[in-house]
Amino acid sequence: MSSTQLTDDGLDPEIRRFVKLMGQRWRQHPPLDKVSFPEARRIAEEVRSAWTRGGPKMARTEELRVPAPEGPVRVRIHDPLNDGLRPAFVYLHGGGWTIFSIDTHDRLMREYAARSGMIVIAVDYSLSPESRFPRAIDEAVAVVRWLREKGTSYGVDPHRIAVGGDSAGAAMTISTCIKLRDAGETDAVKAMVLNYGAYDATCDNESYKRYGEGGYMWDHGEMAAFWRNYLGDTPMTDPLACPIHADVRNLPPAFSAVPDCDVMYEEAMAMAEKLRRAGVKSHIAVYAGATHSFLEAVSIARIADRAFTEAARWLRDTLNS
Repeated sequence: MSSTQLTDDGLDPEIRRFVKLMGQRWRQHPPLDKVSFPEARRIAEEVRSAWTRGGPKMARTEELRVPAPEGPVRVRIHDPLNDGLRPAFVYLHGGGWTIFSIDTHDRLMREYAARSGMIVIAVDYSLSPESRFPRAIDEAVAVVRWLREKGTSYGVDPHRIAVGGDSAGAAMTISTCIKLRDAGETDAVKAMVLNYGAYDATCDNESYKRYGEGGYMWDHGEMAAFWRNYLGDTPMTDPLACPIHADVRNLPPAFSAVPDCDVMYEEAMAMAEKLRRAGVKSHIAVYAGATHSFLEAVSIARIADRAFTEAARWLRDTLNS
């Protein structure tokens, strides 16, 4: 719980400032549904650029291409220490499978690296609608397998790998672990971090009604469009595409960061409980007064700072146990 007095709309004051500033930057550009997908991504990079500046410096950062079924995928490796074999955290950025990138989320990943001491591997997976489900998931699986085979050359302990992501990336995290489990590789991933996940394509619950009309980052129409971009002809009930429908038994322990003023609050809580009921060690951290994407506000919001610290501590404890 936040010790800060919330605003009249239920938000932490520092998060309200973040939402206001982000909205001002978006309004300097045409609506994303009025421009091409490449232009929408360019706009997103520009809008998000103010929140990627600063933050921890890495001892080593490098980019390379990792083999994947439909062609190489770019990854960025952030190493905060560059000292011996250490655990790795594969991170899958959000953005509705359509916009955002490892650049829009670069500070977020450096924060995880610095606070946990882990090597963070950012996956620049293929975006929709040009590359629809399941290509991005297949690329994430390929990166995990590559780390298990080649990771020692980059300082990675192949026996201590975590996967995580925010929003669309959280859904991809669960699907990646399901694919590895079903392939008999249940020991490939030791932990999952699930930040305000998008697990249900229906986009129709009380959270959407309460927070989906503007003022709380994403809205109902945007998320429904993102799901259409991603799914194409894939049914909404496909368990790998929409993991709220999946069998989640025998998945790695999970840390679920859930902002309570988020259109995805209900599905994030439902997924965390689903994991728990399936016997998965499921740690649920609810952040009062926070919205979707609140981690990106770490430069101005204490609640985001706390969320990073708590997840990093959980990662260290889980991978070292």
